[in-house]
Parts: sequence; C-alpha cells; structure tokens
Amino acid sequence: MGNFEGHLYPGLCFFFYGLYYARLAFRALICNCPVQCLPSCPWSKGRWAKLQQVYYVGLVKILSTCILVAQELHSIPLQFVLITNMYHQKNFLYRKPWQHLTMYMSFFLSGCVDVVSQNLLPQRCAALEQGAQALSVFLLAPMMVSHIQDLDGVELRAHILLTQAIFLLMLVVIAELWAPNVLQLWVMKAFLYMIVGSWLIQLGFMLYKPISGYKWMDDDKNDILFVTTFFCWHVVFIAILMIWIYGFSFWWYCYIC
Repeated sequence: MGNFEGHLYPGLCFFFYGLYYARLAFRALICNCPVQCLPSCPWSKGRWAKLQQVYYVGLVKILSTCILVAQELHSIPLQFVLITNMYHQKNFLYRKPWQHLTMYMSFFLSGCVDVVSQNLLPQRCAALEQGAQALSVFLLAPMMVSHIQDLDGVELRAHILLTQAIFLLMLVVIAELWAPNVLQLWVMKAFLYMIVGSWLIQLGFMLYKPISGYKWMDDDKNDILFVTTFFCWHVVFIAILMIWIYGFSFWWYCYIC
C-alpha cells in the first residue's frame, strides 16, 4: 500500500462497497422492505434463469481482495518472508506489507462468508455475514493505529483522519449486530465506507501524485492544517452524493420499476 496504486485500489473498493450499501438502505426506505433483503435480478426465464438466484457481492469481495493481494506482493522487491536470520538474530521483516495482507484477508474471509450464506446454505444467515463484516472492520482499527507509529507531518495527519473514520465505521458495524435492520445504521455505514474510500484515494494523490504538481511539505504548518480542511470537504462531498443517490433511487423505484 506504500504507493499510489496501493491507496487507489483499496479506496475504490471501499467506495463501491459504500455505494452498494447506500443502494440497499435507500431501496428499503423507499420500497418499505427489509433492508437485508437482497435485490433480485430482472431475469425470469431463458438460459440465464439460474443466474437469477446467484448473488455476486461476496464474489466481488473475493475478486477485489485477490487483486489487492496481488498488487501488494508485486510491490515487494525482494523475497517476501516473515522472519529472517541476519547476523544470528531473528528479525521480523515487511511489517507494513504483512499488515496490509492481514487487512485484505479479513475482507476475503467476509466475501467467502457472503458467498456461502447467500448461495450455498439452504437458508441465508444474515447474522453470519454481518459478523464476518464486523470482524474485518474491527481488524482495521488496531492495524491503522499500528500503521501510523512511524509517520509524521502531512502523512501522519492524513492517516489519523483515516483512522478516525475507520473507528466510527467499526462502531456502526458492531452496533449493527444488535440492530441489523435499523436503516439509520445502514445509511451511516454506507456514508463511512465512502468516506474511507474517497479519503484513501485522496491520500494516494496527496502523497504520490499531487494534482498541483508540488509535493506537500511536512515542515509547513499550512500544509498540515490544510489536510483537515480537505478531509472536511470529502465529508461534505459524500453527504451531497448520498442525497443525490437517494433522489436517484426515489426516481428509479417510484417511476421506473
């Protein structure tokens, strides 16, 4: 994750997860149906009839995490090991790549649980899916706290804001275990997923490909303070996007479907 692509790809995954959950929440609100009722495909007969009963959310999670793992392994220049024996000492290597892989594999597990629950079990177990999702998000919080130990300046401030968003997301998905059908929690979950995703993408541009063409300076207080302003702009942008998604969903389910 220590490059532009390492921030861009996970950010896109989180952002699209948020879009999906926003769709489910607003569909339930507009159509007055259970929020955990998965949307069905429009096909009803023909050669694609069997695919109507297949849900692809878990498969998308598995595929996206596999892409993230491949990208992470590709960015490691030397042999990827956990412990090396150098100078007659046992030393841990690649601390951050192992943290990244741990986070990715937790979401891979969540995708596997979704596939099993939605497509293989005789009856869907939504509580199992939410438990796996809560576990994957719960692992993000301590990993991010450890991740910022050796950062400073602009990168430290940006990652602290990211950690705060992930912590709030963790609280929402844990609360969802006891209140699985509360629409407010689903809306907040979608909102925070999109904030985490958009801010990760912003981090990639901020640290590796600044749009202005000038590198952000760690010794400039104005740059460090402006990171928080950028984050607030992201929050406002996601809030406006949520309103737009609700308006589009209202138009779609009330006048098209």
